[in-house]
Amino acid sequence: MNTRDEKAQGGSAKNKPNRLIGELSPYLLQHAHNPVDWYAWGEEAFGRALREDRMIFLSIGYATCHWCHVMAGESFEDPEVARVLNEHFVSIKVDREERPDIDQLYMSASQLLSGTGGWPLNVILTPEKIPFFSMTYVPREGRFGSPGIIEVLKGLADLWRDDRGRLRSSAQAILRQLQSRPERGRSPHRNMLDEGFQELMLRFDRIRGGFGPAPKFPIPHNLLFLLRYHHLTGETKALEMVEKTLRSMALGGIYDQIGSGFHRYSTDADWLVPHFEKMLYDQALLVLAYAEAYQVLGDRFFERIARDTLSYVEREMTSPEGAFFSGQDADFAGQEGGYYLWTRDELEDLLDPDIFRVMATAWHVTTPGNFLDPVTGERTGKNILHLTRPPGQLATQLHMAPEDLDSVITSARAILMQARQKRNTPMTDDKILADWNGLMVAAFARTSRICSEPLYADRAGTACRFITDNLRTDQGELMHRYRNGQVGVRGQAADYAYLIFGLCELFMARSRAGDLSLACDLADVLAEHFRDSRSGGYYTTAAGQDDIIARRIDLYDGAIPSPNSVAFTSLLTLSLLTGDPSYERQAFELGRLYSGPLSRSPAAYTFFLAGLTFAQGPGGSIVIVDGDAASGVEMTAAVNRHYLPFTTVTRKTKENWDDLSRVAPFTAAMDPLENRTTAYACTRQSCSRPITTIGELITVACKK
Repeated sequence: MNTRDEKAQGGSAKNKPNRLIGELSPYLLQHAHNPVDWYAWGEEAFGRALREDRMIFLSIGYATCHWCHVMAGESFEDPEVARVLNEHFVSIKVDREERPDIDQLYMSASQLLSGTGGWPLNVILTPEKIPFFSMTYVPREGRFGSPGIIEVLKGLADLWRDDRGRLRSSAQAILRQLQSRPERGRSPHRNMLDEGFQELMLRFDRIRGGFGPAPKFPIPHNLLFLLRYHHLTGETKALEMVEKTLRSMALGGIYDQIGSGFHRYSTDADWLVPHFEKMLYDQALLVLAYAEAYQVLGDRFFERIARDTLSYVEREMTSPEGAFFSGQDADFAGQEGGYYLWTRDELEDLLDPDIFRVMATAWHVTTPGNFLDPVTGERTGKNILHLTRPPGQLATQLHMAPEDLDSVITSARAILMQARQKRNTPMTDDKILADWNGLMVAAFARTSRICSEPLYADRAGTACRFITDNLRTDQGELMHRYRNGQVGVRGQAADYAYLIFGLCELFMARSRAGDLSLACDLADVLAEHFRDSRSGGYYTTAAGQDDIIARRIDLYDGAIPSPNSVAFTSLLTLSLLTGDPSYERQAFELGRLYSGPLSRSPAAYTFFLAGLTFAQGPGGSIVIVDGDAASGVEMTAAVNRHYLPFTTVTRKTKENWDDLSRVAPFTAAMDPLENRTTAYACTRQSCSRPITTIGELITVACKK
């Protein structure tokens, strides 16, 4: 067992190990010394439940989940809770990140059963794995008239003994709903974009940014859609919502002001008090949003946030081999967020007096602090560092030149970062997941293009090579999870869709035809094993997987966009990059699944809406053919500096000439005119004449 595994198990190692001790998941290992007789998801548990006609207690969470830790400490480490579970249930632990298909299935069931969801997710199943009751965090003891976990479990045991038929009948009704599939309608129309914008505008917090009340989630795909909607329509309010939200988050406590990177969400409406865990997918999607906002607005503040977040990922979330870890814990020494909090005295001791005076104002540091005890609600004397206003306004308030204030902030951050690294760091969940790595590859690659930073493309390429070398089988299929040198869990639709997305971005960033070829190969596997030929949608799980009770086609864009939304955009991209219209036809069929859901709540599908702007927009493809390498790089960089969300950019070089002609045959006849670097710009309907100057290319590319 390595030190990460020992740290993952925390203080529960006082008990003898249960079956989970042999698992790889850090989350399951955190429960490996519980007195609960846990099983991992599998036939051993299912067989016992059927033989003994026992209910299944299914508990789903993840290693960096604060409330999962709380429930584990209160209940799953408690002998009395364990006794009740062991007497009446077969108890199964699932890491939602290892098995997102199981999590999605039973989260959908929870929404049907109780109207709520979240983690820890605890679902009671029949021995056939059919759900009939769900709950999230439940304390050991009852509070304010609500029962505690022991009372709930004993009540369920009584119902199973006395009224089993009614419970089974309820379970069958839920199963029928879980097995239903979305119906294909007409092709999504242009008005759906307007309706999505209008819904977001109604939910927008004009004072603080973001959408809806507390708790506030970043939901970067809302912002990616709004940027594209602004570009398509010229609607200034869409851009204002993006700018306000991104700026407010970057100034708030949800953004780690010392080490960079974003926490999971804000528990308040002001983006001040975060839920402190950090997830890889949040970093990836937010980097895309900040980098694109920089591209549109030209504000280097947004560029710095994107770059600093990538630096955080490189420093703390990257494996020695170059792939990306899954997340970092919220808890420190039993306290949520303790690693990130500071007392006024600590800051005064660490910082030079002149620096402290500036930063105490800039960060609004006080002796009582702004962090409240989550149980008592009392001030703790700890401060969540945040900027009280944008740096330019702060400089005016402090009577400083902006560059001088920037220097002071940089110095303070470096000093506090060094001091913070001496603390015991939160646990890092070092699973490497194919799907989340695909998103991070896309973020590094797109930022490489926007910022003309080839090192980011190199970083994306290293991660992509690790995934394809270690999580791709000899048959060309993907596996989902890698940890401690071991690969496990058959790849799911998100693994393919997200990695295809990343590979398309990587191809446009570094012009290697192999990236595009691999994206096409994965798209073929996705279609073969996941596509529903009747509806055109993609099931979460591959054909032939028989350990779940229902295959689902997930459309909803939650904290992470659905694989169908990402696949829709990637298919359109592949069609333009390769010239193969079959990808566009697949996207068209897939898009018809969204008509019904979009008519009810378009803002629940904003990554899809971003893709729909791509389908509706005036873009096309640009192929830049090198006359010489230097001018090819220069022309490509000039195009990439402009926000062209409906346009793909391919650079044809001497190195990729033959391979590109095979994967994108339409480029074969494109040659440099008179040995000068030449661009071929085409919409979906027509092509311009060959272009040899940057100025003319930009004029053509930016023309709506």
